[in-house]
Amino acid sequence: MSAYDEVEIEDMEWNAELGAYTYPCPCGDLFQITLADLRLGEEIARCPSCSLFLTVVYNEEDFADAKEPPHKPAPRPVACWGNFF
Repeated sequence: MSAYDEVEIEDMEWNAELGAYTYPCPCGDLFQITLADLRLGEEIARCPSCSLFLTVVYNEEDFADAKEPPHKPAPRPVACWGNFF
């Protein structure tokens, strides 16, 4: 069986309530992979509501000793120049 898709960890969202990185599934639920799974080198995020799964692309070294997920840099505001009328 092949993965539904391949997704970079940076494109997934950390869900503290679930303790997992998540990504929208076409069925309406969320693909999930836990921090513990990532520390073990797991690369499959599964959807709890259907049979689909994703391959998660990430650097194992970033998660080897992680007690919490690596923080993403905060978005920076973008300045716009010119007239938009």
